[in-house]
Amino acid sequence: MTVTIWHNPRCSKSRQTLALLESNGITPNVRLYLQDPPTLEELQSVQQTLAIPAIGFMRTGEAAFKELGLSKQADDAALLGAMATHPALIERPIVFHDGKAAVGRPPEAVLSIL
Repeated sequence: MTVTIWHNPRCSKSRQTLALLESNGITPNVRLYLQDPPTLEELQSVQQTLAIPAIGFMRTGEAAFKELGLSKQADDAALLGAMATHPALIERPIVFHDGKAAVGRPPEAVLSIL
């Protein structure tokens, strides 16, 4: 079983989600997405896989959200572009398995795709 987590070790929800996977016997591939940011194309693919608007996996409370003049009404292209250039805007964690994805908020939400 190949499972990947976009992980930020400084985030408690991300750490909890990683621990939840490991407690279920899963050793995921860990992508430290702040150091290895996803491309715009990857983010577009993630949005399609999650089947939600881009705002649904964006951290709107980050300073960069306001600094970039973004709003919850901004179009997906603008939001995805912002996440591509400012990966701290990506909600964390996101877990991927078998063509599916889930945002780990709450951490248990990722169990539905395993």
